Amino acid sequence: MLFSSNAFIFRFLLLFMIIYFIAQSKYRNGILLAGSLIFYGIGEPKFVWIMLASVMLNYVLSKRIYQYKGKGLLIVTILLNVAVLGWFKYLDFGIENINAILGKSWLTPLEIALPIGISFYTFQILSYQVDCYKGKIKRQVTFIEFATYICMFPQLVAGPIVLFDEVEANLQKRGVTVEKIEDGLKWFTFGLGLKVLLANSIYTLWNTILSAGTIGLGASVAWLGAIAYTFQIYFDFWGYSLMALGLGKMLGFTLPENFKQPYISKSIAEFWRRWHITLGRWFREYVYIPLGGNRKGKIRTIVNLFVVWALTGLWHGASWNFVIWGISFFVFIAIEKLFLGKWLERSKVIGHLYVIFLIPISWVVFAISDFTTLKQYLGSMFGHTSGKVLMGMSQFQNYVHTYWWLLLICIIFATPLPYNLFRKQRQKPWMIAILVGIFFLSVYEILKGSSNPFLYFNF
Repeated sequence: MLFSSNAFIFRFLLLFMIIYFIAQSKYRNGILLAGSLIFYGIGEPKFVWIMLASVMLNYVLSKRIYQYKGKGLLIVTILLNVAVLGWFKYLDFGIENINAILGKSWLTPLEIALPIGISFYTFQILSYQVDCYKGKIKRQVTFIEFATYICMFPQLVAGPIVLFDEVEANLQKRGVTVEKIEDGLKWFTFGLGLKVLLANSIYTLWNTILSAGTIGLGASVAWLGAIAYTFQIYFDFWGYSLMALGLGKMLGFTLPENFKQPYISKSIAEFWRRWHITLGRWFREYVYIPLGGNRKGKIRTIVNLFVVWALTGLWHGASWNFVIWGISFFVFIAIEKLFLGKWLERSKVIGHLYVIFLIPISWVVFAISDFTTLKQYLGSMFGHTSGKVLMGMSQFQNYVHTYWWLLLICIIFATPLPYNLFRKQRQKPWMIAILVGIFFLSVYEILKGSSNPFLYFNF
């Protein structure tokens, strides 16, 4: 069920909040868990049982890990969860690559459907188990608390990836007031506008350019398409994250923010401190640092970075373009660590130009899984058009003439100004009036059919 759908906003959320608000506080975790399972079950009825089984098994294992601090049990638990994720997400990918290497169809792909959100809730489970082993979990939580932490619907299907200590106090005791619900609605509406009014709208430009084909694609149009996708994925995922944050506030939880205006970054390393913050934190805390981080010399640091970024790419999807995308960031960040970073620090302008040049290229690699299409598109961006140029400067001018206002709005919203203005002024009547307008305009667009699924639902 999409957050940006009438079914969610006017049916599920409205009914759920009425029940949740009038319920006694001691029953709210149970109500939230039940509501979250219904929310997930509506979209993924056959996979809700897999998630429940995973939660129940991991709860039993976590109690043992908490009690005995057994490293062997922790390793078995990690391998078990990774195996479940691998079965659903990577098995067919592995079979296809084995067949390609051997040159024959030795194995038949099983065509296993991917449960929505499995990458996200698996990472939360793993972080909890490791924190139990390290003694960061200070008490044995109840099953309802653990299941609610893993399954609560605001962050279930696309994050943020929440650590247990960030919501532990809220799970034990939280206030649900009209004021918190109102504030949560403001955050939800701001995110809804980013998703429906910006991401879905700029998607039209990217889709139009890509659908026209890469044969005859000129450099100017190719770059325009890359920029459109750069904005789409940002406003799509940032919008979802703010909607999740708002829903959390309505329920009495304080969820972590996932974005801090990444497109104003002056290095790729800074970009990843601002983009999908909770994923970067997870890999840093649970992979990079345990491998040794930067404490064991330059060579070991580079190796650790490679592992992290290869896994980051693979986490996003079972396709080689994601692996290449992840490794490309390893290359950029490794070069910055070795020598480029100090040079970039000398000029903020050069650093920013460097980022806004590389990021659209990286998003093209992320977006296009077919290697032939990807090669042709990247070639077009650098002037190596396949065949005669059919979509050249005149088509570029037509697109700009049609979309200039939307591109300008996207540029403005990629800066800190609109977000900071909303955050500081959201209690003012004039800002509330703007948010009401955004809400009804978004609903109008949803009714027209502007309901593209969130891109990160695929991961």
